[in-house]
Parts: sequence; C-alpha cells; structure tokens
Amino acid sequence: MSFFDLNKNILIKKYPGLFEELISNNGDDSYNDIKIEITPTGDPALCVNGVYAHSPRDPVREADRLIKTFHDDASAVSHSSVVVLGFGLGYAALAAASLGRPIIIVEKRRELLLKAFELIDFSGFLSNNSLIFIIGNAEGIINALDIACDIIHSKDSAADSRDTGGKLPPFVIRNRTLISLDEQWYKNIEDKIRIWTMRDDVNAATHKKFGQRWVRNLSRNIQAIRGWPGVSRLEGLALKTEAAENSVGGFSEENLPVFLAAAGPSLDKIKPMLRDIYDRCIIVAVDTNLRFFIKNGIQPDFVLVIDPQFWNCRHLDRCSCDQINTSLIAESAVYPPVLSLPFKNKFLCGSLFPFGTFIEKQVDPKGRLGAGGSVATTAWDFARTLFQQRSFCGGVTSGSRSDISCAGEIWIAGLDLAFPELKTHFRGARFEEQSNSQSNRFSPVEKWVVRALRDGFPFKAPSACGGQVLTDRRLSLYAAWFENQFNQNPQIKNYAFFQEGLAIKGLVAANMERFLSLPKRRAGIDRRIQERFLRIENEFNDPDEKQKRALRFDAAVSSLKKGLTNIKNAAEEGAEIARRALRFPLNEQQQNRILKELDDITRRVTESEVKEVAGFLFPPAAENDEDSGEKDKFRAYLKSSQKLFTGIKNAAALSFYGV
Repeated sequence: MSFFDLNKNILIKKYPGLFEELISNNGDDSYNDIKIEITPTGDPALCVNGVYAHSPRDPVREADRLIKTFHDDASAVSHSSVVVLGFGLGYAALAAASLGRPIIIVEKRRELLLKAFELIDFSGFLSNNSLIFIIGNAEGIINALDIACDIIHSKDSAADSRDTGGKLPPFVIRNRTLISLDEQWYKNIEDKIRIWTMRDDVNAATHKKFGQRWVRNLSRNIQAIRGWPGVSRLEGLALKTEAAENSVGGFSEENLPVFLAAAGPSLDKIKPMLRDIYDRCIIVAVDTNLRFFIKNGIQPDFVLVIDPQFWNCRHLDRCSCDQINTSLIAESAVYPPVLSLPFKNKFLCGSLFPFGTFIEKQVDPKGRLGAGGSVATTAWDFARTLFQQRSFCGGVTSGSRSDISCAGEIWIAGLDLAFPELKTHFRGARFEEQSNSQSNRFSPVEKWVVRALRDGFPFKAPSACGGQVLTDRRLSLYAAWFENQFNQNPQIKNYAFFQEGLAIKGLVAANMERFLSLPKRRAGIDRRIQERFLRIENEFNDPDEKQKRALRFDAAVSSLKKGLTNIKNAAEEGAEIARRALRFPLNEQQQNRILKELDDITRRVTESEVKEVAGFLFPPAAENDEDSGEKDKFRAYLKSSQKLFTGIKNAAALSFYGV
C-alpha cells in the first residue's frame, strides 16, 4: 500500500471531511513551479518557485534543531500548544510531535498537503497526536487555539491537581519560504494569534485587578439569583409565531428585526432615524448609551449592564425614572445599586464567575451570554438569542441554548471599535461629561482625550469606509470576537449604519432604503414583549415554584458555606504542616509521612464541589512558583506547599464576603 493510501485511510477515519476538503477544487491558484528532490539522506525536499522549503541536505535534522529550543524550555513544553505555519512536507510538524502538545497545522495550499501525503508515511503522526488542521481559511484559527487549550487543560488537570489552568501563547513554527509566497494570508493568521494571546493577557490583568470586587458584588446581589428570571426565558422573542401572525395588527411573515446600539462616535448620526428605528425594531441598548436614547425621547426595549465597576454604573445616572419602559439585562456581579434602579422588568444572564455559577446551577440557570470583554459583545449575543428557538418549558431550565437557530437581522449603530476623527464616544457620553466637568488649566479636556487615545496601545488598521483608522489593542480584541461570532452564526445577518470605524468581516453596510421599507410595527412589538413578560411572570412567580426555588437557594448557599469552610480549614492545616516540617530536619520515614499528609489535604481540596469558587481568587501560578533557590527538593516542595495552601486559605476566606 502506498504512503498516500495509508495516510488517506487514517484521515478518513480520524478526521471526517478533511480528505474531501483537501481534494476539493476551491479555485485556489497553484504554485507555478513545484519540484521534489531527494536529499543525500534519502528524504524528499520541497522546492517551490525555485526556493527550497526545507534543507536540501538533511530536512529531518533541520527540523530537530528547530524543536530543540522548545525542548529546552520545560515550562513551555508543559503548557503550550504548537502552531505550524506552512506545513510543506511536514518535517517540522513531525518533530513537534515529541513535545506532546496539540499541534495546529496551518497551510494555505491544499496541493502541498496532498504532495506531502504522497511522499511520506504520516500514519503514526496522524494516529497518535492531537491535530487540528486549518486549510485555506484563516477564520478557523481562533477556534483551533481554544480547542487546543481545552485539550491541554483536560490533560493537565488530570495529571496535576495544582495546575491553575492558565494559558500561555502557542509556539509558532514558521516555514519562511511558504509564508513569503502567501505573505498576506499568513499575516492574517499571525494577527489573529496575537489577538488571541492578548485576550488572555487582558483577562488575566482584569481578573487580578477586579476579582475581589466581583466577588463582593456577587455576595451582595446573591438574592437576585433567586428572585429574578434569566434571559433564557426571552429566547425566540423575535421569531414569528402563529399566534402573532393571526392576531389583528400582527407581524409580517418575517422575523422581527433587532436594532443594537453600541457607544461609538458614529452613533450621533443615527439621531434623525431613531423614530423610524423605534417603529420597526426591537431595540437593544447598552449602559453606556442609555442616556443617548432617553435624551432623544426613545426608550429602548432592553438595556444591558455587565461591567461590575462603580464608575460603570454612573452611565445610568439620570437615565431611569418610574415611568421607564426599558427592561434591564444584568450580570449578577454588577455594582449593587444598579439592581435597585426602577426598570420595568429585570433579567439576569448567566454568571461569568464560579461563585454565581455554583448558585445558579442549583437554583435557576439563567442562560449564558457571550462575553468578549465589552458590553457590546454581550448585547450582540443577547440580540442573537432573540432569534434562538426556545427550549424553556417552565420550572428550572437547563440554561443552555437549543441547537435550533433561525435566520434574523441585527441592524447596528455605533460599533466603531476605533477612533474616527480622534473621537472616542458619541456626544454626551459620560466620558465626555466627566472630562468637561473636571477640566482645568493644568488638565484640559484635550489631555483627557490624548490619554484615552494613547493608553490602549494605538495603531492604524483598515477602516470600514476605506483607508486607515486609529484603533487600539483592546478594541481590536472586540473586533476579533465579533468576526468570530459572525462566522459561527451565518444565519444572522448584521448590517451597520454609518460605518466609520474598524473594518469587521461579516458586518455589512446597511442599505437605508431597504431598512425604511421594513413595515412599522411598534404596537405589535410592544404586544409581543408584554405577552412574553406576562407568561414569564406567571411561570417564574408561581407560588409553588417560588417556594421550591427558595428551598433550592437555601440549600445551595448552605452547601457553598460548608464547602468553603472545609477548603479553608484543609488549607490552614496543610500550610501549618508544611511550616512545622520546615523547622526541623526530618528522616526519610518522617518525610514520607509528611508527603502523604499533604497529598491527602490536596485531595480534599481538589475533590470539593466548590473548589472553582475558592480557586477564582487564587493568585496566578507565576506569583506562587517563584524560585526559592532551595537545592533540597523536599524543602523546596514544603515551601511551595506552604505558599500554595496559604493562597488557597486566603482565597477561600475572600470568597466568604456576605455569604
């Protein structure tokens, strides 16, 4: 059997659909000149357009030397995936298998992979490694990195209970020859890898800075988990229904459109259209721009508040009143006064933090919304769920979405994710008011604006309206999130009004005439929303259901308290054992006894059902695994254990806020 047949059989068996994709004719241009030469070692070497993609003398040794640098970095080998940019004949990928990490193979040209499978036996490589292929389409790299990270965590958590689950950047192996032949395509891949890596850096920094604030807020808001329904009960609100179609003054045969407002500078241009939008769409706003709508006499149907910081809740100053018809969508860790504002109806989305998730799972799952770091990302995902087929049947829901999704239209304004004309927000945003009110001779408004533009590591990127526009690292992360979601949800069409910001793949310029041709149906929209609210009220606040939910809540809180107490006590015991053992020299028998005691305590912690709650406030590994300079391995282990258990004890104690 030929090498090609061997490789083909494994591909068909282990990677369904990949072989069919490789042999499909997708219209890609072929290289003008591909040659295969046999090297002095007997291995084939690839030459493309007159340039060797591998060593013409010994390609295997070349790849081994390349991988040796990774073998020398023990931390990297233990915690990072590998990305191979430009597969060629696969020598680098074969060498990377020795790292024992998931390997993401990125190759622009299908013909090169097919050529490699003809010339080399990859049967063992394909069978024995976790491989992810990105062929010809750069959009899959973000998902591939997430999948590889999940594979690593599942292995590491089973092997090492002390692993914190942190992410490191992937190792990127570059075939310079192949990259130079498709430079722009591979540059797009590398940009997405950088964005993925920066996302984790930003998340880690945010966690470190605000972790305790999130836990304190959750503790004060914990009653809302029992008392408020979840967004899963709003799924499918924009879908047409038989009852709605048959009712007097009902809807057209199409689903309801949704209007999503972000807070970028281009939002100002939508003012003349607000009444037209209100008449035609379900309106979803974010906390940052609620005052924009109130000031212009429009009350959005929903407003999302996700950020837990105090200053974020100030966006809602003077925005709410007793007559407001807007419904609040909030995450349970928001700054507590937000939940006391007189919104008409209030809903929770699924908690982003282990503390809230633990309670929700046992009491009333709320339904998760995507979190890309900005309230606009969560607002878009909420808008998407309005086109999701409902899976709720009363009582405690699963909190997960149905697999059935329907086509829908989301019309968007203010999603600039950039600084067009050096503007940061729409006029009248709290940022602008704060800078104006605090401006003085030594700190003028212009200084505030310069700081806002400078502090996010600004750079120029392609603009949606052509040319370049100034953006920054944080906003580019949000753009990558949107592109990934648009790609994963092709049934949802996204149209942007007055695009002035960053070019986002999948966000299409709105056709004004087409939008204005949509039927006016505000009365029908209000009736649809009111009917859903009434149904939720009857189901969620049914006396029997309320009583059952209260019992589940009390049991969940009691279980959380008990679990955190046990973890705290176990960690205190472990830290004390390590501290005492460090005071005196121990013989081998005593060392073995200490090791067994510490292992037993570690097991008690890792088997606790609330370990994620306590672990949320545990310091990153880098802060705990500093080199002590201790040559004695046993004493080094004791010092490490003392730091570990002290950190767990403190994290468990912090998690007790208000519980």
